[in-house]
Amino acid sequence: MKSVMQYKIPYGKQTIDDADLNAVVETLKSDFLTQGPKVVEFEKQIAEYCGAKYAVACSSGTAALHMSYRVLNLKLEEKKVLTTSLSFSATTNAMLYCNLTPEFVDIDPQNYCISIEAIEEKLKSDHENYIGISLVHFAGLPVDMKRIKEIADKYNLWVVEDACHALGAELSYDNKISKIGSSEFSSCSTFSFHPVKHITTGEGGVITTNDDALYEKLMLLRSHGIKKNSEEKDELWKQDLIELGFNYRMPDINAALGISQLNKLDGFILKRNEIAKLYDQELTGLPLVLPKSNGSKHKHAYHLYVILTEKRKDLYHFLREKGIFTQVHYVPIHQMTLYKETLGQNLNLKNTDYYYERCLSLPIYPKLSREEQSYVISNVRRFFQD
Repeated sequence: MKSVMQYKIPYGKQTIDDADLNAVVETLKSDFLTQGPKVVEFEKQIAEYCGAKYAVACSSGTAALHMSYRVLNLKLEEKKVLTTSLSFSATTNAMLYCNLTPEFVDIDPQNYCISIEAIEEKLKSDHENYIGISLVHFAGLPVDMKRIKEIADKYNLWVVEDACHALGAELSYDNKISKIGSSEFSSCSTFSFHPVKHITTGEGGVITTNDDALYEKLMLLRSHGIKKNSEEKDELWKQDLIELGFNYRMPDINAALGISQLNKLDGFILKRNEIAKLYDQELTGLPLVLPKSNGSKHKHAYHLYVILTEKRKDLYHFLREKGIFTQVHYVPIHQMTLYKETLGQNLNLKNTDYYYERCLSLPIYPKLSREEQSYVISNVRRFFQD
């Protein structure tokens, strides 16, 4: 057993092995470092894994959100999007880039995802000014997408799945499995490959969709909005600027790492679920609230393992002194200065606020050893028993 000073356990981290290193080195030695075959290969494999028709790789999860909102609001109309405040700010910042205004609705206190009932209530009273719904599969637990699609279809809204927590998660309806990212119930889904996510490309993101027109627009926006000439064989240099796009391309180096990581994804998800199960078993009975997703028929990807405690601040510092670095996910977006100034300060999001005052994410990642997790568990128990 290590001494206390030897432990330094983060809430999340990447898992990199020799296969990943070799994949990157091989690409570094190839002819293409960017705009080459590895990106196309990565996109194909992600689409196949998720069960979607298309995948568009890009430079970050934020870029994926930005392009998704942009292609769904090409005219840059001043419209509202129903969304959650319990997310990283990129979920809504990317809306502001596209002349869209986030309208926050409360979370479901049972699973911390966006409240479907709250969405319905908003739309019953006024739906004319809304253009879409953007939801987050928080911590890796899937939202009930079948119900979301029914609502969206009723009010003619598009749906974006911020699935950055949920690669590898699954929905189950009538014994039929639908992976998060299939975009079966949405216009498109977005993922992040930041190092703390399920797989990493260093930095990077992807959008999955089944819509031919959206795919073509996304491919155009990703690379400056430029369309290259593919018809006039004697003037191959010709190109045209069709839309005001961005440089959101993913380099082949990153894609090579992503391909290698994707081969291990199912094992990563299995390990995360094992870690969560042990937390469930060992922390039951303490004066804290464990994730309420154990009985879900849907498959949890466990990007985060979040507990709620009335003594969050004290527990955070106690564990930090023991070399255990927990995290708070998240400071709600509606409490941020930018959003308070632009959207007002009188939002009634009581479930979100209640959650924020008590939430703490415990370490969960594939390389977390049994010894390290036992150390985390014993210190959580010690805190409440002292």
